[in-house]
Amino acid sequence: MTCKCEDIKDCFVIEARMALPNQYFVGRIGSKWIIAMRDKKKLTGLKCDKCNITYVPPREHCNKCGATIADNWVDVGTTGEIVNFTIVNYNDKHLPKKAPYILGQIKLDGADTPLTHIVADVDPADVHVGMKVKAVFAEGPVNTLMQLDHFEPV
Repeated sequence: MTCKCEDIKDCFVIEARMALPNQYFVGRIGSKWIIAMRDKKKLTGLKCDKCNITYVPPREHCNKCGATIADNWVDVGTTGEIVNFTIVNYNDKHLPKKAPYILGQIKLDGADTPLTHIVADVDPADVHVGMKVKAVFAEGPVNTLMQLDHFEPV
């Protein structure tokens, strides 16, 4: 990196990597969703009755019509199908697992939108679109999205 600051007496450049850890408050909707996973070991979504779309992860408004759907909770399955995936091949202290691991988009039974999460207990060479998977919940309380530990093949 070159510094082009001839007019400034004390100009220097430090080359470094920058980590940006953060916290995100999931709000009332996300909290209710995580609590259902933690306490009841079940997955839920929010449904727009007008558009007949069930959103997982849940959201307060329908993406299609904009209706408020925050109170239209429905149960969805703990099984689903991989609709897309990637294999993470690098390590970073902010990632949830050591590489390589699979990050899949799973369309749960009863949901219309995919949930992105870790797929485990399968060789990366064997994962494929259309693979049936089931949810595996964390043993104890985690109180984050990792309350849903991972998905594994059915």
